[in-house]
Amino acid sequence: MRMERFAPLGLWLCGAIAMNGSGHGPAFGLATPTNPKGGWSADLSLMSRIGETRDGWMMRGALGYGITRDLKVSVSAPVVFRRELLPAARFAGFMPMGGDVEVLSTWRFHRKNTGVGQRWESAVLGGLLAGGPQAADRSKRIGGLAGIVTGYASREHYAWGGATVQTRAADAPVNRRHVFYSGVYGYRPAAWRRDQGWDWRLFGELTGEQSTGSHRVFLGPSLLGVYKNYGISVGAQAPMNGGRERFRLSLNFAYFF
Repeated sequence: MRMERFAPLGLWLCGAIAMNGSGHGPAFGLATPTNPKGGWSADLSLMSRIGETRDGWMMRGALGYGITRDLKVSVSAPVVFRRELLPAARFAGFMPMGGDVEVLSTWRFHRKNTGVGQRWESAVLGGLLAGGPQAADRSKRIGGLAGIVTGYASREHYAWGGATVQTRAADAPVNRRHVFYSGVYGYRPAAWRRDQGWDWRLFGELTGEQSTGSHRVFLGPSLLGVYKNYGISVGAQAPMNGGRERFRLSLNFAYFF
């Protein structure tokens, strides 16, 4: 691979130093966290798909609001730097890669505390999406998304599993139906559970995507750090079942206010 293909990664690292920020869940997979009532979150995600012949690079910003502690709404929109020559993909559960503008709601309908700092949670997702100014196909119709995620969280272990189904209007030219699913395990070592400022977690993330004539599965690690009302997460995945896509990279920042 030529070194210039990785030049945007340098911008990612500079941004990480300058912005000091990111999300409160895994980089790729679905999870149950929501905002507190009346709480806002601003996310900025830089994402890349590395292919055999051409890579894709884009940035997506999102603004979320907690209507209640269990109901969050968000809107996200992209800036595409370079379009990849690969099949369309959602890439991540909450911050998808592509030219769509998306409005998403997350309702945590179940929460059961099982001990000190331990809980089971489940949430449903629903939203609308439409091709933005940089969408690959300007004729894309408005689509919808629905999904569910459930899991366990404690101060030491985290585990979530979920899936979403994304559809387009019947007369949409491509990608009428797209299924995304994920399984995430997180661990916080004892040394990271001390109150030392930054709060770090390590995740192993498996994601899968199925659309017309294609089923792809990806696996890789991610790292999440939260400090007061700032956070940063970074992750990488590789395909488990071949294909023209070599790697997926994600760097996410968030500010909670």
